[in-house]
Amino acid sequence: MDEELKYDRNETAAALTADEIENETDVSSNDKVKEELDTDNKREGKKSATNGEKSSYGKDIRDMLIYFAIIIAAVLLVHNFVGQQIEVSGSSMEGTLHNEDHLILEKISYETGDPQRYDIVVFRPYTEEKNTFYIKRIIGLPGETVQIIGSDIYINNEILTEDYGNALIEEAGIAAEPITLNADEYFVLGDNRNNSKDSRNPVVGVVHRNSILGRAWVRIWPLDDFGVLRHQ
Repeated sequence: MDEELKYDRNETAAALTADEIENETDVSSNDKVKEELDTDNKREGKKSATNGEKSSYGKDIRDMLIYFAIIIAAVLLVHNFVGQQIEVSGSSMEGTLHNEDHLILEKISYETGDPQRYDIVVFRPYTEEKNTFYIKRIIGLPGETVQIIGSDIYINNEILTEDYGNALIEEAGIAAEPITLNADEYFVLGDNRNNSKDSRNPVVGVVHRNSILGRAWVRIWPLDDFGVLRHQ
């Protein structure tokens, strides 16, 4: 009996030991599964963070491109339809403008209205030379007849009283004979009347409306002469 009891106890002990081992194995397996889940979660977290960083970086790039596109569009809009900086080259407008003066040319006035007498305008004198520009003052308007007799300018047979010229006119050029302007034509002179290639010169002649880019508005350089230019 004792041996049988002893055997049963040993067998029970062995069974208990086996159960403990199995439980320990189960616990160990659970810990392993938990570790694997934690590792997977960390990996997923890293992937999410990386994807989030990539998404944020891509958004920043997209926003920056949109910003630059808006800036470029605004600059082109202002340049083409509102105004631009120009530099005077030469002395044909001496008395009013000087060589290397920097001006703002405004265009919006001529989008809503027509050039007026005494406006200082920038225009293309030659249709075949797109990058050549002159700056002069409008003297004759569409439909008018312009003639220069002696040093006097006549508009429709009446003397034009003005004081923009820095000297009396010495050369009438083609305006020695009456010039009748068409509906889209303007007669222009430089304020430096005896040193200006303008509508008196047959190479330049009258200026067509579609050749006028805009009106000189403000002198921004030199700073001592900063200010709005005198027109009328």
